[in-house]
Amino acid sequence: MGLFGTNKTRMVTADQALRGRSEHLRVPAAHEVLGTALLPPYPAGSEVAEFALGCFWGAEKSFWRTPGVISTAVGYEGGFTPNPTYEEVCSGGTGHAETVRVVFDPKKVSYADLLKVFWESHNPTQGMRQGHDIGTQYRSAIFYRSPEQQAVAQQSEAAYQEQLTKARYGRISTEIVLATEFYYAEGYHQQYLADTKNPYGYCPDHGTGVSCPIGLVKASGPVDRIGAEG
Repeated sequence: MGLFGTNKTRMVTADQALRGRSEHLRVPAAHEVLGTALLPPYPAGSEVAEFALGCFWGAEKSFWRTPGVISTAVGYEGGFTPNPTYEEVCSGGTGHAETVRVVFDPKKVSYADLLKVFWESHNPTQGMRQGHDIGTQYRSAIFYRSPEQQAVAQQSEAAYQEQLTKARYGRISTEIVLATEFYYAEGYHQQYLADTKNPYGYCPDHGTGVSCPIGLVKASGPVDRIGAEG
């Protein structure tokens, strides 16, 4: 039982949320697998995308294995508590979702391509859970960082909903919302499923098996170019 009882599928309000702390949680300087920087500044011309799709361990691995991805990190987004701990997020008392930050080279992989990985790596119709993982931290969300990202996300949602409906799945419950501050998770969560850290680690695949028709989605312009700030 968490700090907020057994009903962890109900979002807390800002007034109800845990207070948190001013200090950032410590994370490694380099990506365990890719060897690139975990923290900004990122390479010139790179872009950032942020997705929540259930347990962030397996989700992060799906993205770091995608060609064109420069770096990934896991953290907490969409809530109220500053610099929350994993235990606080799991209690349901912060409002955050387990989130993956993806730094990518748009010349090698598009935002639409990353959305394909996102949709196909989980079941976006389950609301505040993924499989047996239940709670607000497991909700599906796209945290867009520009109007262009928002437009592409909405287009891909409509296209994927058509395919899910044909496969007799329900309505997509994914939130498509403006990005808020991304708080890095504890160091031991970063690249948790890397062979050098947990060679026998496991995170269940909650994908629907339904393919996202990425060819129907075309990026309409540049998205969230990142320089010195993350």
